Amino acid sequence: MKRILWWLRRDVRLNDTVVLHHALNDADAVLPIFILDPTLLASKKLAPARRQFLFDALAELDANLRKRGAYLIVRQGDAARELVCLARETQADAVYFHADYTPYARRRDARVCTALDAAGIHHRTFNDLYLADPHQVVQDNGNPYTVYSRYRARWASVVSIPPRYETKRSLSTPPKIPSLELNAWRTERNPQFARGGERAGTELARAFTAHQNGLHAYGESRDDLAADATSHLSPHLHFGTVSVRELARLARENLPARSAPRQAKRRETRAAAQVWLDELVWREFFNHVMYHFPHAARESFRANYAALKWESNPAQFAAWSEGRTGFPLVDAGMRQLNATGWMHNRARMVTASFLTKDLLMDWRAGERYFLQHLIDGDIASNNGGWQWTAGTGTDAQPYFRIFNPVLQSMRFDPGGSYIRRWVPELANVPNEYLHAPWTLPVELAHRLHFELGQDYPKPLVDHAAQRVQALQLYRRAQIHSAFDAARGPELQTEWEMME
Repeated sequence: MKRILWWLRRDVRLNDTVVLHHALNDADAVLPIFILDPTLLASKKLAPARRQFLFDALAELDANLRKRGAYLIVRQGDAARELVCLARETQADAVYFHADYTPYARRRDARVCTALDAAGIHHRTFNDLYLADPHQVVQDNGNPYTVYSRYRARWASVVSIPPRYETKRSLSTPPKIPSLELNAWRTERNPQFARGGERAGTELARAFTAHQNGLHAYGESRDDLAADATSHLSPHLHFGTVSVRELARLARENLPARSAPRQAKRRETRAAAQVWLDELVWREFFNHVMYHFPHAARESFRANYAALKWESNPAQFAAWSEGRTGFPLVDAGMRQLNATGWMHNRARMVTASFLTKDLLMDWRAGERYFLQHLIDGDIASNNGGWQWTAGTGTDAQPYFRIFNPVLQSMRFDPGGSYIRRWVPELANVPNEYLHAPWTLPVELAHRLHFELGQDYPKPLVDHAAQRVQALQLYRRAQIHSAFDAARGPELQTEWEMME
């Protein structure tokens, strides 16, 4: 009897799973195993919402496995050591797992493969997390893309969405293999955090693609903060509780044929589905960049912005992180994040821009804070989004994009519902003053029993003045970078002496 260990990581589901599909085809018995990584569990970057989501998903997966004559084997420790021990303990012939592309995952998986090779244990990896692996979408000369529009064009020409992978067979996991109890690792549920698991992900995907205010209106409504018309599928993509291929199929199924009658509704539906599919491609692109340029995980993607002289102001950072900046949209976004572990993407861009372009603080501090709280918490997407907003990343027009938090608020939350939900102290402020409460006339403020600076903070900074400072900061960094490049060998010698 041939046995294969299915090492789960970020493919916590049973349907349309590449690794499980191949394991079932190649073995008589499949042993699902999840290894609790002490490094990740102890990391300050592991958001409570993300931890709860993961253990929700693992508990549901174990219950679903038991319906199919199997169960989830849970171990804790170093993955290389645990896999070798378990393979010997169960007399498994091979270990199958999906490829993961973050710098940490690549180092871990290299150690695992080395240990399995040394023990004479066969292993195979498969791409499951993304529609394309990082080497599939490259330029003709093999170089990686650094501009999204060019990546997207090549992606569309080389990536095909395969049929659903069949995984319906019984797993036939041998009984009585020692396993840790998942409940020992679970904490009391926070009801404000989204529930993890394949069922929740599948229901979200179906509801979003079927509802007229979901996918069909996505092109127009995705930035409407009050409507909250996004799919909320990002944490399910991160942990693989839904298949990215299934989501791409759903998008494609909602793309009416170009040859169909050019009715307005048909055009709108096609545009909306394409916009949503493009969001999946953005996720692919950020993974592509992180894989080919791993320095971006810790440093600016653009070397010429390594010289940026960021401000350091703990009091202002605390005000930003707690939603006390005096700018309602920024504060609403940060309070939503702190309470629920999630934030609307438009609010993510505005809050990130405020930290980097208004407070002139290092994007890495904001990136780290987001990872400590986000339920999706994807390293590549989070990093890519922060560097895009900070102007240090791959975007073609970097430093001069500075979001005006008041104009963004007026445009994407015109009725003020999003702000009033998360900043209730502004609930009675009339709409014309809600987006900039410091403009509220004194007499009206008295009638409303509202005092700026007491009931709600005064603006932390003057946006117009900080915009000028930000432009100067980035221009100085460019000049500094050009000067360093011109000095060449002399500068390199100085760095060698410093090291």
